[in-house]
Amino acid sequence: MADAPGRIGSPIRVLLVDDHQVVRRGLRTFLEVQDDIEVVGEASDGAEGVAGAEELRPDVILMDIKMPGTDGIEALRRLRELENPARVLIVTSFTEQRTVVPALRAGAAGYVYKDIDPDALAGAIRSVHAGHVLLQPEVAVALLTQDDQAPSSSRGGALTDREREVLSHIADGRSNREIARALVLSEKTVKTHVSNILMKLDVADRTQAALWAVRHGITD
Repeated sequence: MADAPGRIGSPIRVLLVDDHQVVRRGLRTFLEVQDDIEVVGEASDGAEGVAGAEELRPDVILMDIKMPGTDGIEALRRLRELENPARVLIVTSFTEQRTVVPALRAGAAGYVYKDIDPDALAGAIRSVHAGHVLLQPEVAVALLTQDDQAPSSSRGGALTDREREVLSHIADGRSNREIARALVLSEKTVKTHVSNILMKLDVADRTQAALWAVRHGITD
């Protein structure tokens, strides 16, 4: 696993998935000058992206949504089925909630637009690699308003006090390492708590757990 940004060691391994070669080339040109980021491969559609993720085991995948053949949302679903640990950052020119929200529900760690400032993109990669979730406020609201699939308020009753503490920190966008420091726990113990939280809330990932916490008053 890549070391945390700012430490001497292995850089963050990044896979680029976009059907436009010029976009991939531009991303690679910028990212290759970053000392702590390494582009390990490229793919032109979602199917190639999934295969590349399994072969190359990147830390972070930059994924477009709209691609011919297998699109980004289907690729996200396949990565989840394969339990691939890569964090996926959507890089898209589409701003509609109906496009972005399904990607986040499928497991994306966040999204940015293709006109993002290069330094901000590097920061976004470091952020999702550290375990954070990148959500624009309007998309968070859309996810919350659409999350009416089950009477889920009772699910929180199964959480222990410690799990509710951990969930509050997840909702604040903190990584496992940051939560461990804040609660004076080992990172392994925090990972166990996170797994239990996801299971008890019947959610697929940290993004959905964070949104559940906001909706049910665990955090602001």
